[in-house]
Amino acid sequence: MDHFLYRDGILHAEDVPLPGIAAEVGTPFYVYSTATLTRHYTLFKEALEGLPNLVCYAMKSNSNQAVIKVLADLGAGMDVVSGGEYLRARAAGVPGARIVFSGIGKTAEEMRLTLEGGIRQFNVESEPELEVLSQVAVSLGKTAPITIRVNPDVDARTHAKIATGKSENKFGIPIARAREVYALAARLPGLQIVGIDVHIGSQLTDLAPFEAAYLKTVELTRMLRADGHDIRRLDLGGGLGIPYERSNTAPPLPTEYGALIKRITGDLDVEVEIEPGRLISGNAGLMVAGLIYVKHGEGRDFLILDAAMNDLIRPAMYDAHHDIIPVIEPEPGVEQAPYDIVGPVCESGDTFTKQRHMPPLDAGDLLAFRSAGAYGAVMSSEYNTRPLIPEVLVKGDHFAVIRPRPTFDDIINRDIVPEWL
Repeated sequence: MDHFLYRDGILHAEDVPLPGIAAEVGTPFYVYSTATLTRHYTLFKEALEGLPNLVCYAMKSNSNQAVIKVLADLGAGMDVVSGGEYLRARAAGVPGARIVFSGIGKTAEEMRLTLEGGIRQFNVESEPELEVLSQVAVSLGKTAPITIRVNPDVDARTHAKIATGKSENKFGIPIARAREVYALAARLPGLQIVGIDVHIGSQLTDLAPFEAAYLKTVELTRMLRADGHDIRRLDLGGGLGIPYERSNTAPPLPTEYGALIKRITGDLDVEVEIEPGRLISGNAGLMVAGLIYVKHGEGRDFLILDAAMNDLIRPAMYDAHHDIIPVIEPEPGVEQAPYDIVGPVCESGDTFTKQRHMPPLDAGDLLAFRSAGAYGAVMSSEYNTRPLIPEVLVKGDHFAVIRPRPTFDDIINRDIVPEWL
């Protein structure tokens, strides 16, 4: 569910008509709904009710500080994958005790930054990382709480570029070697084992891969406890998918996901952590673009927008689908025609969709890309010297720009021409 609905023929974000935002900030822009962010986070909390838990929002899906603060004020933890994300979370008011540090390439500098600033745990992904973290912790006179990410060799049945739990993926320790690596961690100074971490991928639309991975994690928990390790937390990752295509079968609900977790882990006496990102922020955001031209080509027609692949890279990178709808609601039964919907960047890959049926449209009309709140603005760039587009947060009947559009001077003046040129 989201809070983007037609009212009197005009698409609204909560109680704000989208043409009003477009008139003030220009197009293209991203717009997020506070009510939808709140609802989606709350669904996960309710799904885990009865288990000690922390829902850690995966910041990589949308790391705007206003979005982080909405969730942090609800009690969310944060899952970060870089020192920069850690500093964003702290700047938004998230205490270190609610921040989990994931990622395969943590540097000594990032470890030092987070140990000094406060951290809930490091999700460690390799033996070399264990050794570096031990050295950094000892040098600071601190103890680093850790889980070790195990790779359960489970096929998440998702896009190859966002699968993370198979043996050929770069993530985690092979689960067959977990006892050996935990023994190493127990011997290293400055480390405190607190649990196990597992994460098998993103945009999962079936619970079966979760169940397979979690059953292996429960078995490992029992073995590690028998070895003398204090396994008190299970970080079960994220990855639950969202319905990008409204006509398709909906992915499992957070309630079903929570019931699965309770059934599998309920008798272990552990605190459960989950790291949803896409399901919290994805359907909480739209990208709104303006139509520049309707172009009639040889055998096909094009809608050329002022948004491009640098603003929303998912279709070019993943062949991803986004529902695209007019901001002004079409008349019922209006005849539709197929169009390629494209951007102005000088790449054939700057194509959002091909042969999508759309109602009649004219230059100046507004189009909204649904399910654009995750992996949209965070993956955007200034390719072709195109400014990053504004981000807007709506709450009820008012809105605020939470990242302004930079000027061309802002972009160009970041470059430094050497004196000898």
